[in-house]
Amino acid sequence: MGAQPKPPRSGAAATTAAGPATTAAGPATTAAGPATTAAGPAAPVAASGPHPAEQPGFRSGFACFVGRPNVGKSTLMNALVGTKVAITSSRPQTTRRAIRGIVHRSDAQLIIVDTPGLHRPRTLLGERLDSLVRSTLTEVDVIGFCVPAPDRIGPGDKYLAAELAAIKGTPVVAIVTKTDLVPPERVAAQLAAVAELGDWADVVPVSATTGFQLGVLTDVLVAHLPPGRPLYTGGELTDEPEQVLVAELIREAVLEGVRDELPHSIAVVVEEMGPRPDQDGLTDVHALMYVERPSQKSIVIGAKGARLKEVGTRARQQIEALLGTRVYLDLRVKVAKDWQRDPKQLRRLGFYD
Repeated sequence: MGAQPKPPRSGAAATTAAGPATTAAGPATTAAGPATTAAGPAAPVAASGPHPAEQPGFRSGFACFVGRPNVGKSTLMNALVGTKVAITSSRPQTTRRAIRGIVHRSDAQLIIVDTPGLHRPRTLLGERLDSLVRSTLTEVDVIGFCVPAPDRIGPGDKYLAAELAAIKGTPVVAIVTKTDLVPPERVAAQLAAVAELGDWADVVPVSATTGFQLGVLTDVLVAHLPPGRPLYTGGELTDEPEQVLVAELIREAVLEGVRDELPHSIAVVVEEMGPRPDQDGLTDVHALMYVERPSQKSIVIGAKGARLKEVGTRARQQIEALLGTRVYLDLRVKVAKDWQRDPKQLRRLGFYD
């Protein structure tokens, strides 16, 4: 079995940056109501019940999903795991870490590693994300190459197919995603086009939205895992620290509705999180959102703090669903000039060499 991928460092330590902090106007980021009223698909990250004991024929190991940005890798992993462990967005390059989701079955344990989309890097952050993807590819037991059904095969797909062909000894399963968005004849044509890109171990069409062939895909991936005992025995659905998950939920809330250039300039760090000592069932979350320019800070905050207030409310609902408690969210905005290109700032934000 390939070596276990190292978990990304959380970057949840306190961070400093130039520029004064700004808080959301009004009390909207204060919890209002129990977690059961929270909207959105976020959910607790533990499976119900203990994992089955080791048994003859049991398989366990790692799979990773790779592909161009915005091909549906995170959505697919969430669907296979059965809960939200990675944020999703229509914006490309939403994923910035190697996030692990764990699928528990009576006969197998499949650990899926969701990676950032491979692209031509334009910043130091982009270079580090690409390096993260390439290192992950060498440490897993099976690779899932994701190509969306609605998109024609492009240079990026061909480049990645060639990269995967150079990896010896690791089976690659080609996955045609988003099949619910096109008619069956288009799916058939895309399957044929993908098959011609390489010598794949299998080619599987799926839809994370409708559930089409998700069970088939899981069976195919598990078949390529080596025999072995469960690697996670506590029923976990992810091994991401809660502070990292919370920071990602805040970033997901920010990504909705912002302009094209802004998503890549946003980073979120949870500086402090814990139960309020004098109030049962309430968790305090203190987070900093970083942008690269003062003009971006103004966009995120909005007129009289309206946009930051909206972001805080949406993020709080997701965090309450994740933690299962009411949440008081203190969300502030700071400027960290050109942090995507600054090695020191990247380290402070948890993006290591």
